[in-house]
Amino acid sequence: MLQIGDIRIHIINDGYHSVDPGGAFGLVPRVLWQNYFTPDENQLILMSLNCLLVQTGGKNIVVDTGYGSKLPDKIQKQLHLDRPNGGLIEGLGRLGLTPGDIDLVIDTHLHADHSAGNTAFNANGQVIPVFPNAEYVVQRREYEDASRPNERTRATYVAENFQPLVESGQMRLLDGDTDLAPGIRGVVTRGHTPGHMSVIFENSGQYAFYPCDMSTYAVHFERLGWMTAYDVEPLETLETKRKWQKWALETNAILIFAHDPYRQVGRLTEDEQGKLKIEAISEPYV
Repeated sequence: MLQIGDIRIHIINDGYHSVDPGGAFGLVPRVLWQNYFTPDENQLILMSLNCLLVQTGGKNIVVDTGYGSKLPDKIQKQLHLDRPNGGLIEGLGRLGLTPGDIDLVIDTHLHADHSAGNTAFNANGQVIPVFPNAEYVVQRREYEDASRPNERTRATYVAENFQPLVESGQMRLLDGDTDLAPGIRGVVTRGHTPGHMSVIFENSGQYAFYPCDMSTYAVHFERLGWMTAYDVEPLETLETKRKWQKWALETNAILIFAHDPYRQVGRLTEDEQGKLKIEAISEPYV
């Protein structure tokens, strides 16, 4: 558990999947990225699916919901999805919580690996909210893009992950940077998608930051020019990272990465030559 003043942050692993390095590293040459990741026998690299449980002021807050339970077996096999510790719901259970105990769900964006766990199928095949008593929030721009997917985005923007929540009024659409709870602020970090949101935690002069897919792996936060091929606006990603690199150095913030299986948590440091590096902090999963 991470402690930021009175804010407690638990990292819950929803599983792992394996991806083509061309997606994860885009234009970065293999000779460079292979210093950080070793492909498996299928020439794929590992990607973690990290969600957060945040507890503050008597509230239980989930940040991102992973792949959830709706994926067909065929898709799970294509993703090489593996859940050695169960998933998000099992992780909450290890902390003594049920889905009904969650007060707020923060969707950083609506790609399926971050939002499919918003909803589930009931016994009759109807889509229902996984967290029945929670308010869900996402940026309005993200919802608008997800509601009108194109040929590139339609595989990851799946309406059943969010549309029923909007129609029922359980999902609130945000217009820009928004305070979501005491010491917790959602900030627009454009690039991966135009409506992508990261989350700041601030309490008692301490800071933590969940950049989510602004920097899929820790190395993406270290290096401005490294970004995924998944980013819709890569040059926006670069400038967004430039801003938040500076902020992370100034605040000495703890950084929590959504997909890095090796450096889930760390701090950004700068040496005498100005080279930036994420110094890993050991933080076991729940």
